[in-house]
Amino acid sequence: MNSKFTSLLASAGLLLTAAIWGFAFVVVKDSLDYIGSFYMVAIRFSIAALGLGLIFFKKIKLIDKKHLIMGAVTGFFLYAGYIVQTVGCFYTTAGKNAFLTTVYVILIPIISWPLYKKRPAFYVFIAAIMSLAGIGLLALGGNDFSGSGQASSFNRGDVLTLICGLFYALHILWTEKCNKESCDVIIITMLQFFFAGLFGWLTAPFADGPFPLENLQNIKVVGSMLYLGLLSSMLCFSLQNIGLKYVQSSLASLFLSFESVFGVIFSTIFLHESLSLRMAFGCLLIFGAVILAENGNKICGLKSKN
Repeated sequence: MNSKFTSLLASAGLLLTAAIWGFAFVVVKDSLDYIGSFYMVAIRFSIAALGLGLIFFKKIKLIDKKHLIMGAVTGFFLYAGYIVQTVGCFYTTAGKNAFLTTVYVILIPIISWPLYKKRPAFYVFIAAIMSLAGIGLLALGGNDFSGSGQASSFNRGDVLTLICGLFYALHILWTEKCNKESCDVIIITMLQFFFAGLFGWLTAPFADGPFPLENLQNIKVVGSMLYLGLLSSMLCFSLQNIGLKYVQSSLASLFLSFESVFGVIFSTIFLHESLSLRMAFGCLLIFGAVILAENGNKICGLKSKN
């Protein structure tokens, strides 16, 4: 298989990942009527951990103390991000949830500044301003309502979604640290699923109450959990790791950023959420900020220092 075809295949895998993640916003929003946010996170990552463990069962015996610690921290950031995002999705629309989540792309270089003493390039600050303007247009003001009856004005769901972006940024930065520590990618991925699911099970009874066994007998709910566990979690994280190996990171990030676009498209089609002209322009600003933050070197004609 030649390198060009491999790169094309990997790019298709990244775009598929974005589409699956985009539709996951619809699945999560629809499933919140039947199952609590904490149980949803616990179940989806337990399924992902089990599925990956069955495929790579020979890797389990290679787990050591170092991998356990790194995997536990990675899993915590993953758990925290998904919990806050899922709870946020309950209070806002799936479309807004999808776009506001992408703030993590701008946060990564900003958080890296105090951690690694590396000042972000000027275009990152421009992207941050664009993102803030987009968030304002998307979430602030206006009296229009989504098809689900939720006001499009800024609400607790939007705040939680923005907070989830912080945890996603920390998750990515910690994952990079794991790679620099020469940790096995499969083992770390498996452990992050395991610990994210474990944290979910430990907190769900306090946050969501008794386990909703009767709702899990609903074939629709079972299908949703399998989608989130096997496709949105296990498959997508695997495709992402493979794609980043064969596709330039700037191009890969562009493909993955389409998650927000797919999220809005699918929520409009399947959840009948409305999108005003003001909100659409806000989405375009946020999407533009994501592209600028990830591809600023090329856009501005600068040479990378890496």
